[in-house]
Amino acid sequence: MDLETGNLRVLTDGTLDESPTTSIIESGLDIPNANTLIIERAERFGLAQLYQLRGRVGRGAQRAYAYFFHGRRSRLTPEARQRLETIYEATELGAGYTIAMRDLEIRGAGDILGTRQSGHISAVGFDLYTRLLRQAVEELKARREQRPPPLPPPGDVRIELPVPARLPEDYVADARLRLRIYRRMAELESEEQVAALEQELADRFGPLPPEARDLLFQLRLKTLAQRARIRAVGVGGGRVALRPHGGEFRNWRALRRRLAEEEAIVSKKGIYLPLGADWRKRLVRVLRRLAGEG
Repeated sequence: MDLETGNLRVLTDGTLDESPTTSIIESGLDIPNANTLIIERAERFGLAQLYQLRGRVGRGAQRAYAYFFHGRRSRLTPEARQRLETIYEATELGAGYTIAMRDLEIRGAGDILGTRQSGHISAVGFDLYTRLLRQAVEELKARREQRPPPLPPPGDVRIELPVPARLPEDYVADARLRLRIYRRMAELESEEQVAALEQELADRFGPLPPEARDLLFQLRLKTLAQRARIRAVGVGGGRVALRPHGGEFRNWRALRRRLAEEEAIVSKKGIYLPLGADWRKRLVRVLRRLAGEG
């Protein structure tokens, strides 16, 4: 369909009953008498795209229909299935906000749990940009005054472990409430705060499912890692790896002796713990020792 030459007039005036097109029609096309939309391979579209495409029909007085088909032989990814289920369920007037919240949850909300951020102010947002700028200024001032740099905020610690850490939908059903809880989690700064939130969740929603317990475990690790000046905790080569802020441990030989009973491999660039049955307890013990608590 050539949108620039006015060929859409044949749909508008009723000369044609149907016409194939690309996803370009999501960009604000208004044909009031278009009442049926059929989308092939809908699993390849983002949730916002599906919502915009669905909005191209039903702009007139007649009842409208939108059909979303996915490939018969292609297996839907969990994210694609969630997108299609969301667009199917969100049919009420003013569903755009609900869809936006759900899209945010499916794709991830950037630094909502403190994993990763990149880009300039237009990409990361004013609040995050100013926080990063303030942190850089504090580090420069500390270097000039020859004092230790300030502790990095917990959100700057990366935790990447093979555990399904999240709040399941069947535990906290309301998407807006889940995002509010995630936002609170991003602001936690101590183990005591994590424990208090864990008790609150149990009181409000009942016993925590494994995914929620794993999420709180990661938050607990994040607060410990922040105090221990660890910038990343991850898994690789059958071991749990701890990476220090600044790129290397200055006292790594002394750390090797202190952590000998934990079967830790200690080098200038990192600490590596065995990924055995008790790896969680071992990891917490090591982080507490690094933070000077054990």
